[in-house]
Amino acid sequence: MPAAPDPHLRLQELLGHAPQAPDGAPRLLAAWFDTPLGEMICVTGEDRLHLLEFVERKVLATEMRRLSRAMRGRIGIGRTALTDRTEAGLAAYFAGTRAEFDLPLAPLGTGFQQKVWAELVRVPAGLRLSYGELAQRIGRPSAVRAVARANGANPIAVVIPCHRILGADGALTGYGGGLWRKRALLDHEDAHFGAPAGQSAP
Repeated sequence: MPAAPDPHLRLQELLGHAPQAPDGAPRLLAAWFDTPLGEMICVTGEDRLHLLEFVERKVLATEMRRLSRAMRGRIGIGRTALTDRTEAGLAAYFAGTRAEFDLPLAPLGTGFQQKVWAELVRVPAGLRLSYGELAQRIGRPSAVRAVARANGANPIAVVIPCHRILGADGALTGYGGGLWRKRALLDHEDAHFGAPAGQSAP
């Protein structure tokens, strides 16, 4: 049986530097845990969730290094109470007992991206929107491509449900964790949560 990967080496590879800068204790802590759709990395502070991604996401290292720069390198290995809350919330979601999350979020992004992500959180399980409909919801109906890019740049998977956004024809489009995961998430929500009252899922 192969040995489990050293978390410090894993984090160093993602950050491009040794975890935790020498000028003080880490401001954020990174932890890994398993889900039914694969391993995820969770980065939290004492009171905010900053990143939650499937470990195969191609831009994960870019996201981690951007976050590291914002935190002046002060990211270490470990868990906070919010890490435990996030893992428990995902467990309930995948068990089909809880559709939404109640977690304080702090994704790193531009003002426009933040606006898109805030609207994504308002899209309930079982409902699917097109990128055009999402653009209309934020009052930028002509910014469909920019909305699609912001959707794809979401650094907090599942909790900020970018998987609920489809192409104009209802087709699956790109998903950082892989299209198979997007389909699995949508199928899971259809099976356990259905469409919100008064609304129908395409």
